[in-house]
Amino acid sequence: MSPMLDVSDDVRAEIGEEEVAKLLAGETAPSSYDCTSCRTPGDTGRERTSTVLFVGEETAVLAFAHANCVPSQIVRVTEEQIQGAVRTITGDSGGAPGADGEQAVLKVTCGQVLIDEQLRAAIVVEPNGAIARPGSEGTTDEFLPLLMEHGFTAVSDLETMPAAIPGWSVLMAAGQLHAVLQPGPEGNPSDSWWQAHQPLPVTEEWRATANRTSTVLVFAVPSGGLGEQPREDLMRQALEKAAANGYLVAAAMPLAGT
Repeated sequence: MSPMLDVSDDVRAEIGEEEVAKLLAGETAPSSYDCTSCRTPGDTGRERTSTVLFVGEETAVLAFAHANCVPSQIVRVTEEQIQGAVRTITGDSGGAPGADGEQAVLKVTCGQVLIDEQLRAAIVVEPNGAIARPGSEGTTDEFLPLLMEHGFTAVSDLETMPAAIPGWSVLMAAGQLHAVLQPGPEGNPSDSWWQAHQPLPVTEEWRATANRTSTVLVFAVPSGGLGEQPREDLMRQALEKAAANGYLVAAAMPLAGT
């Protein structure tokens, strides 16, 4: 079955008709991918998929996105920035210390959840491996305990609004997600707890909800706690499962920027 790809005229002109033909025939297009916009999995054989071409001075990288997230387009970046684009495409969108001493990737998924009959903008943070306590040589995953020490609270169900924690915020700029900020050392500005190497686009619905409530709910699960979700609207179901299994923490944070 041929992939359901959208290739804009700009992308077509940039990569050439021969490469377009290979993509549309399924020779070079992946059957599955992580959307370069919302970071959730996509299937080129079952849903409309946009081709997104990141173009630097000397390098070009072709990525894929759900067509309902972003249209097929060219994104022009500097040669230095394109390395950030590659990390975003491959899921390396932020780091935290890992149990093996290397940087663990933090995957951030955006979606909306209904709490107390009101839609809330939410992001879910899930590392790609165990997070050890700083300075520890052990392999025990301390991701959730560390967050709870910073004020995150355990979630047993999704019927109650998570508590706010002072000093933390979610940074948006020009309609894109840039960072989750945490309080800096005493007397210093906020630090980035998570920062996108490339600003992360969000859906218009997500942004409208975040702007209306001026709040973003930040959920966190340990590695493997969320699982692969084919659509954003399945986020609540995955979160309820994580809560029932006792590995979900959350906090409400003010929205900084628009």
